[in-house]
Order: sequence, then C-alpha cells, then structure tokens
Amino acid sequence: MKNIALPVAAGLAMLLAGAPAFAADTTAPHFDPRQTFAPFIYPQPANAYRSASGKPGPLFWQNHADYTIKATLDPASRKLSGSEVISYTNHSPDTLDVLWLQVEQNRYRRDARGAFTSEFPNEFTDGEQIASVAVEDAHGHLQPATWLISDTRMQIQLPAPLKGNGGSVRVHIAWSFTVPGEFGGRMDVNASRNGDIFEIAQWYPRLCVYDDLRGWDTAPYLNSEFYLEYGDFDYSVTVPSGMIVVGSGELLNPQDVLTKTQQQRLEQARHSDATVMIRTAEEVTQPSSRPKQGGTLTWHFRMHNSRDAAFGASKAYVWDAARINLPEGKTALAMSVYPVESAGNAAWGRATEYLKAATEYFSKQWYPYPWPVAINEAGTAGGMEYPGITFDSKRSRGSDLHGLIAHEIGHSWFPMIVGSNERRDAWIDEGFNTFIDVYEADHFNHGEYAPKRDSEYAPGSGTPGDQMAKILADADAPPMLIGADMVAEKYRHPITYFKSAYGLVLLREQIIGPERFDPAFRRFIATWAYKHPSPSDFFRFMESETGEDLGWFWRGWYQHNWQLDLAVQNVAPVDGDWHKGAQVTVANLDRLVLPATLEVVYADGSRHDVRVPVETWQQHRSFTLQVAGDKPVKSATIDPAHALPDRDRSNNTFTVP
Repeated sequence: MKNIALPVAAGLAMLLAGAPAFAADTTAPHFDPRQTFAPFIYPQPANAYRSASGKPGPLFWQNHADYTIKATLDPASRKLSGSEVISYTNHSPDTLDVLWLQVEQNRYRRDARGAFTSEFPNEFTDGEQIASVAVEDAHGHLQPATWLISDTRMQIQLPAPLKGNGGSVRVHIAWSFTVPGEFGGRMDVNASRNGDIFEIAQWYPRLCVYDDLRGWDTAPYLNSEFYLEYGDFDYSVTVPSGMIVVGSGELLNPQDVLTKTQQQRLEQARHSDATVMIRTAEEVTQPSSRPKQGGTLTWHFRMHNSRDAAFGASKAYVWDAARINLPEGKTALAMSVYPVESAGNAAWGRATEYLKAATEYFSKQWYPYPWPVAINEAGTAGGMEYPGITFDSKRSRGSDLHGLIAHEIGHSWFPMIVGSNERRDAWIDEGFNTFIDVYEADHFNHGEYAPKRDSEYAPGSGTPGDQMAKILADADAPPMLIGADMVAEKYRHPITYFKSAYGLVLLREQIIGPERFDPAFRRFIATWAYKHPSPSDFFRFMESETGEDLGWFWRGWYQHNWQLDLAVQNVAPVDGDWHKGAQVTVANLDRLVLPATLEVVYADGSRHDVRVPVETWQQHRSFTLQVAGDKPVKSATIDPAHALPDRDRSNNTFTVP
C-alpha cells in the first residue's frame, strides 16, 4: 500500500575507549532492568513445524492452490463475470471436510462488516455473486457442492473429505460482480480523457490459508490486506478489442492482441535499458493501434509461483517498457501504462525508469526478482500492490511518483515473495518494504530523490529519531504486535510503516551493524521465499543468524511502545586530574534501551566517540565510564546525531562548568 518514508540514519563508529568504572545507581521513575531484560516470550512457539532458529522445521508443510480463470469484462455495465477451476493440494497432516475461500467483493456490500469499521468504500455494490460451485470426483465428474457465504468468506462443504499429506481436489466456481466506482481503494474504475481505466483486484474467489498456526485463517476482509496460498495462475480476460490489458505474469498470446508494430517494439524493449514506447500518446486515439476493430479480444496470461493475480484494462493506455537487468545475467521486462494526461518526463514518462531502477536495486541488494514482467499501472488507487503489477496514482509525479513506484514494487519482496500474513501482521510487509525503500532512494540516480522522509505523522520535525520520539510519546498509539485491523487510520502509517521500518534501521545501523544484518536479512528472505513466516520466525531467525539476544528489543519496540530517555548526568576529571582521563556518568531513565554513541568534546575542540552498549543497562540505571584522555573536557553528549528516538534531549548534554 502507499508508502511513507524516512531518511537513513548515518552509520556511526563503534569505538570503545577506556575501561568502565562502576558507580552507584540513581533512582529512575520508569526503567527497571529486570523488566526490560526479562526473557522474551515469543508470540508463536517453536516446534517441529517451525524451529527455534526461525527456519521451517523438519515437519513444515504448506498447502498449494493453482487457478485457471476465464473472465469477461463488460465496460458499459462495469460487470466482470468469470469461472475458475481451483486445483488445491492439502499437504497438511489433517483431513479437511470443508474449504474456506475469500470472496472479497462482498466488502463493498452495505451490510459488510468492514462497512462498520472504516469509511471506505464510497460506493456500495451487490458484492460477489456466486452462480455455482462444483467439485470433481475421482472420475473427473462434477458434483454440485453446498456452500454458504459469511461476509467476505465462503465455506464449501466437500462431498468427500480431503485427505492430508498430499490429497488434492478440483473445485469449479462461476461468479460475477459489478466493479466498484472511483474511490481510490484496492480496485476501481476511473475516468480519463480517452476512456475509463479499470483496476481489477480481489476479483475471483481465493483459497484462505490453512496453516500450522491457526488451521483455517479466515479473518474477514475489513480493510487490511491479504494472506494467500501460493500456486500457478493461468487466466484469460476478454474485453472489447479497443482495450489494452496488462496483468500479473507473462502475456502468452501477443500475436492475437497486439499489432505487429507493438510486438516488434516489445521485443526491442526486452533488449533496451532505455525506455521504449510501445504505444505512444498520439497513437492512443488511432484505430491502427489495435489489431482489429469491433468485437472482443481475449488476453491470456500465466504467472508461476504466485499468491495472487491482478490486471488493468483500458482503451486509454499509453504504454512503454524497458529491460530489467537481474543477477546472474537474467532479465525481466519493466512496463508502464498510463493515460495521456499523465505523460511527460515530469510525470509518468519516467515511470518505467523508476520501476526498472528499483527492481534492479532490490534484486541485487536482497533477492532476485522472480517473475518475467513488472508493471506500473496508472489510475486512482493511491498505491496498491499485487504480484507482478502495481496500481499507482495517475496524478503522482517527480519524487512522489518515484517513491510510490519503488514502494509498491518493493512489495514484490514483502509480502509477494516472503508471504507474511498482512491481514494480521501488516507491520511485516509494510514496514519491511518501507525499510528497503530507504536505501533505494539513496541509490537511485546518485540520490536524486534522497533522503526519504516521513511526511505524515510529524512533518518537518527533524531526524527519524525526533519524529519517532513524538509517536512513542502518544499514549493512544498502538503497539506493532496487534491485529492490523485494530490500528486506527491515524496510526496506520506512523506505526505499521514508519515505526516498523525505523526499527529495522536501528537494528541495521545501531544494534547489529550492516556487516551482520545484511547477510542475515538476505538469508531470511531466501529461507522464507514463497512460504509463510510468523513474527516469531523473524525474531528467532535474526537472533540466530546475527548472534544477538534481542529479546529486549522485541519487547520494547514491537510488543510495547516504550520510550527512550538517555542522559548525561555528570562529567569530571579522574581523581581531579584531566590528564588521567574523564569520568562520564550516563543514565537510562525510561523503559526502552538502545546502544548509543557518547561524544566527548575537549576544550581544544577535538572530539572522541565512545560506544555505550546495551548491556550497560542490564544491571544499572546509571553508569560511570572512564574515557581515556589527557586534556580538559568541555562537554559530553549522548546520541549527538539524533539517531535514536530520545524523548527528552534537554538532558543529553552535560557541559563542564
């Protein structure tokens, strides 16, 4: 979903100087080392399915769902109708008597549960209309199945139980719905100068996840996003011949739906680092830009190893593309489609450049992009991600458009590759994605749009640490380890995006260091690619791979919104003689702890940094350390770069009288 951003905290030297000396503790109103450093209880247990190392255990399993879908869009009535065959494999040890599916078009009904929890959508429909459900028997014959609808879920009662450990079933469903109008949510139809733009998602009944954590995970669709099984998609969309369709995966029949010129240009784009126009703004209104006049055309797509598929359709699309260069000499295709109103290098004319650069950076830095095509589609969805395609605002331009595109395609890694449960733990996909965006902004075109900044909670309020301190001070702000639908819109970006992302910045730049964090984070992505990690899997994995006990951080940052208040309480010469060094007393006055840099400034203007590790506070509320030196000290400051979310900076500096 649409991102906010934050700048990268500068890397700080980790230099310890001198030998620490113990000092008596002082009273603090909040900090209790026994509470902060108590053993952390992970939300999900370790067992044979999920190991204590944060990796899939020896008995880990995951179910699988393949889809074959045929759909027809009637733009005049805004009706999308279709049929699908779901091939579902039950790898669990359990026998299943029913299947649960998501029918999320029901979110747009007036009586939907979600209509009572948030203000969107602005337009109601009759929801998903199920015409028939049938299940194949052992001989391939269809047997009508009984189904029931509960809000945005559908339960199918199987004629025969589905055995575990590899049992499979094929389900046939026919359905239809009216596409909701323009409201800028997950999907819509919106007007442009040369025709309506349809952004189609959540459009077919989709299997709920059955996993080792909850069995059937049937959380209704209120406003939070998705949790879906992986599989292969083969889908066809029939539309009037004047429309162009872009969708998740690879177009299998370009010879049927594109002109020869467009096919040639696409082939050129596959070998070009510069953007190639497939359909120019001038050609949008030219009948010759379509292979036939009148009637319909069917666009056929295939997407492997995906959790979903989505598509856009319009006769108004300008279309361009370029090659994506991937590791090991592999390539993919970056494409953008947008109305003529959005054309030009000040706006969507650079969209494919942004998409290509972000995908290449994420692929090199974290994990290779796995699919043949990456698509930007312009409409009124402010920013929404699906495998292989993103819906981005047609009104965005410049740095906003770059940030939006980088964020939405960044969701290819979280949660499209690493399949976390967005409906329950949105902080994983949104926050992790915002985190990788931070460094992409630094990298893009020599920092053209860097640094990224949070602009929603505390605009213009300084460093990320200063901004986060304001969020942590808000008593009404929810913690991250809470259901995604329980987070009020006011706090969705500050907590789910910004706090989660900033937490990873702290881990990378302050707590662990890039040299250990980066390889561990890459291994986490590779280990859980196309699988469903829990929050505990992430916590355990990062501890095991980096060699750090981080329970104190998981508790203070994720389980709670604890505040940080570091202070420098005194600076004095050792034994009254500056030539013997300085004694600096630092204190931790609130419940959050973090490692910090102490900057000592000498009377001659020189400076010396001392790294104060988090272990300092395991037994102390205040601690006097000895800093080597042979000259008078002018002042000492803890966290001089404001890299940490310190709530009270008035006590961070002690100036020697």
